[in-house]
Amino acid sequence: MRSWPAPEVPRLPGEGVPLHVYDSGSRAVRPTDPGPTARMYVCGITPYDATHLGHAATYLAFDLVGRLWRDAGHEVLYVQNVTDVDDPLLERADRDGQDWQELAEREIALFREDMTSLRILPPDHYVGVVGAIPLVAEMISTLRENGAAYEVDGDIYFPVSSDVDFGAVSGLSPAQMLPLFAERGGDPDRKGKKDPLDALLWRAERPGEPAWDSPFGPGRPGWHIECSAISLKYLGMGFDLEGGGSDLTFPHHEMSASHAQVATGSHPHARAYVHAGMVALDGEKMSKSKGNLVFVSKLRQAGTDPMAIRLALLGHHYRSDWEWTGPELVAAQARLARWRAAVRLTSGPPAGPLLNEVRRHLADDLNAPAALAAVDRWAEQTGTDTGAPAQVRALADALLGIAL
Repeated sequence: MRSWPAPEVPRLPGEGVPLHVYDSGSRAVRPTDPGPTARMYVCGITPYDATHLGHAATYLAFDLVGRLWRDAGHEVLYVQNVTDVDDPLLERADRDGQDWQELAEREIALFREDMTSLRILPPDHYVGVVGAIPLVAEMISTLRENGAAYEVDGDIYFPVSSDVDFGAVSGLSPAQMLPLFAERGGDPDRKGKKDPLDALLWRAERPGEPAWDSPFGPGRPGWHIECSAISLKYLGMGFDLEGGGSDLTFPHHEMSASHAQVATGSHPHARAYVHAGMVALDGEKMSKSKGNLVFVSKLRQAGTDPMAIRLALLGHHYRSDWEWTGPELVAAQARLARWRAAVRLTSGPPAGPLLNEVRRHLADDLNAPAALAAVDRWAEQTGTDTGAPAQVRALADALLGIAL
């Protein structure tokens, strides 16, 4: 599947600071410590609606991860999936009387446009689940051979008891998991399951639904297995970071990790699990099911500078839950204007101390608000360094993704 164009990233003097991030699995801020090539997997969209600000905030967080790794001298191998067949997509297409494939293609195209406008660095491998069905089927076959799959009325399930480390990603007890599992796409009350938390690997063909051939009959993948199979294919086990919104911690990342660990007999699936907070509107999490969405494309169509949108999102720490309001954008537009005015001057304060400070803040669990405040202080001062404005323009671009 085609990704989107990559913006050119300026090279900065010196070398960046090693990145530390909060790992949900260990419940602590830890160094990422990748090798020469840093490997990252971020869970992508289910394309039944356009990119809302919650999506944008998540992908922006992991864009910062990639920028910080590159600044520290690493190559980055980045993989992102697209869940281009799943219940929500099929339900939306049926509701609106559309072909599900056409709906998915349209929304993926709009997502690419939004990511391009926000200057999000693209994944090296952008993989749709439809194209990855052979990988999924192969992995399910491996789980069956390992005794880690069973059938219920033609559907195939993964027994969570087969992974001794199940629960390590989220740190939740089974009692805490059950309501989340029901809320986030699970089926704890399905009769015939060995454990209410067992996850669907393969959904046997239903009338009126798309289906693909497999060694276990026609059907389509369950949700979690797709990310297990795609990540193993392109990154292997023990890659550096798996990311997504905080609502993916359980069940999605928990289940994906268990599938991979049981299929390969090795541990861990990812060395760190990093999760972005939720963006709310009118006091509730911004989500498609609630319909309380602010779309990046609508803001762009209204003439909003995508760099102002990016600055508004960067103004909140990636792990925080926060609420979008009108003044958020107004303040970001004013900040963008101040920065652009400052770098248009013929001289300014030395840029070296600012570069060191921005690197230090971002390496400290992606503290973008502190980094923005540092640039604010530089922009408010005067100085005689004639090279400083261009240097600050480059650091804002390379580290923050802001084109001034």
